[in-house]
Formats: sequence, structure tokens, C-alpha cells
Amino acid sequence: MYTLGINAAYHDSSACLVRDGTVVAAAEEERFNRIKHGKRPLPFSAWELPYNAIDYCLSVADIALSDVDHVAYSYEPHLLPGHSEDAHLSLPLRPSAESFGEEWSSPWEPLFYSYVVNAPRQLVGGAPHHLKARFSGATLESFEWHNVEHHLAHEASAFLAAPFEHCAVMTLDGRGERATTTLGIWRGGQFTRLSQVDVPHSLGLLYEEVTSYLGFLHSSDEYKVMALASYGVPLHLNYFLSLIEWNEEGGFRIQPHDLTEKFGPARRKGEAFEQRHYDMAASLQIALEGAALKLADWLRSESGEENLAMAGGVALNCVMNARIRDSGLFKQVWVQPAAGDAGTALGAALWIDWQARQDDDKRRWVMEHAYLGPDFSDEEIEAYLRWAKLPYRKLDDVATQTAELLADDKIIGWFQGRMEFGPRALGARSILASPLHAEMQAKLNELKDREDFRPVAPSVLQERFNDWFYAESVHQMQSRAAALNAEAAMAGTGSGTAPAALAAGSDSVPQQANVAASDAPYMLFIYNVRPDMADRIPAAVHVDGTARVQTVSPSANPRYHALLSAFEQRTGVPVLINTSFNVRGEPIVCSPRDAVESFYSTPLDALVIGSFLLEKRP
Repeated sequence: MYTLGINAAYHDSSACLVRDGTVVAAAEEERFNRIKHGKRPLPFSAWELPYNAIDYCLSVADIALSDVDHVAYSYEPHLLPGHSEDAHLSLPLRPSAESFGEEWSSPWEPLFYSYVVNAPRQLVGGAPHHLKARFSGATLESFEWHNVEHHLAHEASAFLAAPFEHCAVMTLDGRGERATTTLGIWRGGQFTRLSQVDVPHSLGLLYEEVTSYLGFLHSSDEYKVMALASYGVPLHLNYFLSLIEWNEEGGFRIQPHDLTEKFGPARRKGEAFEQRHYDMAASLQIALEGAALKLADWLRSESGEENLAMAGGVALNCVMNARIRDSGLFKQVWVQPAAGDAGTALGAALWIDWQARQDDDKRRWVMEHAYLGPDFSDEEIEAYLRWAKLPYRKLDDVATQTAELLADDKIIGWFQGRMEFGPRALGARSILASPLHAEMQAKLNELKDREDFRPVAPSVLQERFNDWFYAESVHQMQSRAAALNAEAAMAGTGSGTAPAALAAGSDSVPQQANVAASDAPYMLFIYNVRPDMADRIPAAVHVDGTARVQTVSPSANPRYHALLSAFEQRTGVPVLINTSFNVRGEPIVCSPRDAVESFYSTPLDALVIGSFLLEKRP
């Protein structure tokens, strides 16, 4: 039985194919159409289905769309307030210039609603000409169509992929049809939602609002605000905490507010950053961490579960994730690596597959890695290099010879195996560099045309993690919260709220160590760099002494593990800088052609693609 998952309503368009409970392939449309996030989350772009990603997934199984049994679309339009299956829509020629009725939240919403409702017809009839082969012959009767609620797709992408038989489940994002935040339990093959927060009350939308205020692109650049926060003092923490009004049922409301009235004119893109921008980001980030901890505390008490699975775009905030991990509330915290909307294709497919196989109540798949995208054999790579008339040579020992280049401070494009699913480069489509010299961080930011304040992340051999990094204990976390409050108080705004916002655990829940804190294959948590090691890897250490670490095991990525081992043998350091193989504004490379174009249009020193090496002359 084949189940095709599709995400297309908002952004990060993607597809996933599941065969009898096992994920066959998953990929984001942006990697094929070369448009960041696939498309913007606009109502008049909802018709754009991820045809390229769908075609790729079908090709892995060597099937056509007509061979698919179920299609799961990660949005349920009939949950939109006031809308029904038999609705009749009218749309003015110029929607934004017209008034609109109370049943719609936007003049464009009828168009969005129509596009989503008609997605099955667009799937069978709208494929681009060059992809027709795998779509031809399919009709609306070829498969059973399912609309899966957006947040249920997020939830399923967590609990049906996580390494837990049962767990608490938390999703946080901007919005779905109605929900923005959900808390639930996966137990006994059943999922139960315990609490739900609906629009307009959303931690994700609040974070997006500040992202826009700071001159970044909302629904895209929120991670930049997280990085910016490390340079600020939480002077405005009380303000952001005051915007979140809590209830006793695991929910909250966001109070009306005006950022311009409170903080003055918004920063425009390209303008210099001021200290007030850093302080605003720091205040928002800590408020988010406190809110997430409060939700996690409630969920731990209500569910009784010792493990937590997370998804939703806000779950890509690795600092927040680390605070939950270090709080002692849960033994293990697992975040689905494509936690944003791209992951809803995975969740929708897994959920419908699970529902269709109710007679078989056993899960057949656990997400042990994120390498679910396209791969290219050495024969395919060499054929392209020859066709393009490029100079190259085949390496006898890829790991050892690449490690030699890295030890000589060369910056390497690394293209190996199946592409990652999700926003993080994890050693398949990566730019790699040595962490031994502090100036490497600035060199990489210049190469990728990134802002100077942004850190770069390290990969480390999983078996050597504890020698170089560590997670905070509950006591250390509480001490850090107290220090933050003292810092804010010295600046004249302290009132004792920072420790409360970051307090770990509760009186009713025992605090416990996270037994899996040293396993971070997806770069979704920060860790402290050991003080005695920080000077050895200065390029990998953020201004606050932390790093967003990826642990690399030989089972998940043997060639990357071999490279790290070879680099350690040469330098004594089992750590490399790993950043995504792209430049600002472009998606991560997917194909050999993408890799070569990026290589020759940037100051990269070398490209290691499969078993082949391309170098530039000095």
C-alpha cells in the first residue's frame, strides 16, 4: 500500500511517500524548483503543488501516481471558520480593493479556500509537461484523497517517527486552520489531544511579528532572531511576558499590542543593528523559552509521560528545545528534523497509512536519520562532470584526502549520498571547514553572504561528544536564569521574573536527567562547549559559549563519520564546521549541477562530490 503525503497550503511545500508503514522518500519542493521555501505562504499561491518533489518520491518506488492508494494533504479546509463542503464562493476582480464579509478573515481567503479544496483535481491535471510521465493516467478515482488537519499532521510527524512507543506530544507553530499550539498523548496506538490554542493566539505568530519588526523576512528568518538574541540583554522581558495570558488548561492568549508604539520605528532591511534590536530579540527569545517550559510542565503533569516528541515550526528553535531538554521535565526530548511545514507531508502520510493499517497495530518505521532525498551514483556524477567539461580527479581515499584539505584550512563543498529532509545540512549537502581558527566563522559568513552575527555549527563524532560539549544540568539552568535576571536588574528593569520564566520543572513533577542529551543527529539543540576545549575550536563557539551541535554516527552517515575520524587523526580534533551548501536566498543544493554552480559562483576552495574532487587554482 502506497500513501503519498503532500504539504502545499502555506510554504515549505514538500512530498513524502510511505509504503506499508515505511518511509520510502521525502523531499522539499525548493530543492528542485530552486525557490527558497518553494513559495511564499500567500493565499494566491496555494494552488502550487510540489510536483517535482512528488515526482521524485514516486521515482524512488518506481511507480506512477496511478499506483498510489492514498493521498494525504496536510490541511483540512473545512475546519476554517464558517466554511463547508457545499459553499459557493464569489471573488471580486480586485479582492484587496473590496470590502469582505465577516465570514472571511481576508479578501483573498475565498481563493485560498477554493485552491485547497480543488487540490485533488490540480494533482491529476496540473503536472508540468516535463513531469507528465508519472502523472499521466491518474484520475480522481485512482486513489483515496484525505485532508489531514495541519496540526494533526505535525503531531503525527512527531509521534509516528519518534523512537518512543508512547510519549507526550507538543506542537508549536504560526497557525494551521485554527490551531497554533497543541499538547497531547500518544499511547496504545491512539493519539489524544489534551489542549489546543487557536488563532490569533500564537507564539509562532508573535515571533514572526518581531522578525518582521527587526527587518527580516517573516516565515523564513526567525532563526536569525534567535541568533541575534545572544548579543542582547532581556530588558523587555516583562513586556513580552505580559503579552501571554495563561489559563489552567494548558492554554494561553496573546494580548493586543503595538510593537511600534512600544519600541519605536521598525528596523528596515539593510539598516545597521542597534543595541535595542539585540535587547528586543533577547527578551522575546527568553519569553518564548519560558512559555514553552510552562506548556511542557503542564503537559508532563497531565500526561504522566516521561518522553516528549515535538514538531511545528517553532520547534526548530534549538535554544528553546535545549531549555526543555535541560529542565528535567522529561527523560528524553525528540524533535522531528523537518519540524516546520515541510514535515507535515511526512506526518500526513504516516497518519493515513497508520489509519489504513488498523489491523496491523505495529509501527514498522522509526526515524533514525533524515537522509530521505535524492542521491547520485559515481557513474551519474562523473557523466555530468565529463559533459560539463570540468577538470576533476577521482580520490583513492575520500575521507583521508578531504581531511587533508580541511586541515590546510580549505573550505569544502561536500556532496554525498541522499539529500537531507528538513532545513538542516547534516553531512550530505554541506559546506565544511576546520574549526581550529576563529576567523573561519567570518570567512564562512562572507562566503555565504550571511549576517556577521550568525554563528556556524559544529559536527562531532558521536562517541567523542562528551569530551567537547555538555548539556546544562537543572541546577545550572536555574543559575543561568538567576544571572539573566540580575543582568536585567542592573540595567534597571529587573523584577524577579526571569527565574520564574525559566524555572525548571514543577513541584508535582520530579526533575530528571535527560538520558539522551548527547544524541543530537539533527542539529536541533544547543550545547555548552567545554571551557577547556573552547580555545581549540573557536570558530564553532557562539558568543554565549554554546554551539548547535550535530552528532555523527557510523550507522547514520558512514562517509561523514569517516571524514571526521580522519580529521581527528590529523589534527586531534573530532569536530568540523558544518553549514548548509547554499548561499543566502537560495535553497540547499540537490543535484550535481546545483553543487557545481554553487562551487564556481562562490569562493569555495574545493568540491568533493561522490568520489571526485574539483579544485580551484590559487
